[in-house]
Amino acid sequence: PTPQATPFPPGPPSKLGLFVAWNHPQIFEVLSSQGATVVKTLELDRNFALQIKQTAPQVTLIGRIDLPQIQLADLDPLPAARSFVDELLPVADDDGRRQTFDGWEAYNEPVAVNAEEMQRLADFEAERTRLLGDRGIRSVVGNFGTGQPPLELWPQFLPAVQAAQQYNGWLGLHEYSAPTIYYLTTRENQGRYPSVSPADEGWLTLRYRKVYNQFLKPAGLAIPLIFTELGVDGLVTDRPGPPDARGWQDFQQYWAENGYGLWGPGAYVEQLAWYDTAMGQDDYVVGGAIYAMAASSGWETYDILGPAAAILQQYLSVHAQA
Repeated sequence: PTPQATPFPPGPPSKLGLFVAWNHPQIFEVLSSQGATVVKTLELDRNFALQIKQTAPQVTLIGRIDLPQIQLADLDPLPAARSFVDELLPVADDDGRRQTFDGWEAYNEPVAVNAEEMQRLADFEAERTRLLGDRGIRSVVGNFGTGQPPLELWPQFLPAVQAAQQYNGWLGLHEYSAPTIYYLTTRENQGRYPSVSPADEGWLTLRYRKVYNQFLKPAGLAIPLIFTELGVDGLVTDRPGPPDARGWQDFQQYWAENGYGLWGPGAYVEQLAWYDTAMGQDDYVVGGAIYAMAASSGWETYDILGPAAAILQQYLSVHAQA
């Protein structure tokens, strides 16, 4: 039998949301809680998007088209931006999607290894943001992988943030840690129920605070932030826990053996709730998309479909949007 989760008590409006790769009925059960703030989707079907907005009108809906990895070493930013926009427009400039999608990402998890590459990426993101913005289509720039980019490269990315600010866009970041969501934050090794304050930071999760405090706030660029992916991801390097583990499901035994909760789905939502509390402490955070619900093929161990999503639904129902 499925263990009974202790219900979460009521609290302030949540900033949690969902990353979805395909249509599944439980997505709409979770969204009906009215607690979600953001949905990031790879499923771009018009009716699916419409149903998301009808079920949860408050949700910021972000889309991403399928593209190869961006190669920054030899990128020519302005032609690349025009070519990306040409590829996106047939999808994003459709009447049905204009009414439902709030914004669009470009390339997923770009990796800049030096200042020149970051400058090229910034020029690309700024230009595509302008080209789309002039058509009334908004952009989520960045969407860097967890722990990326190196902090010293942020100054080179600021032109992209500036363009997003001008065109009412967002910064996108991915934040994951493992074996728990607390690892490499100022709250790691504090047991199952660490608290969190606005002063806490991290190298993987809560890294966003270093970025805003050190770079974006001083530059007047503390634009709205969306975590276009977040969660527990065993692909982070140099970490404790089972070496071959990937998604949260692979860490359930580790959590049980190390005092983070005997039942994996409940233990995971507790960690996400902690991250939600942190997001709630920063006004510039719009929300974060848990990776994933209805995950892509090959990413099944990250999927919260089933009991974890049911627990999340209960949590969101007592943290509904005001």
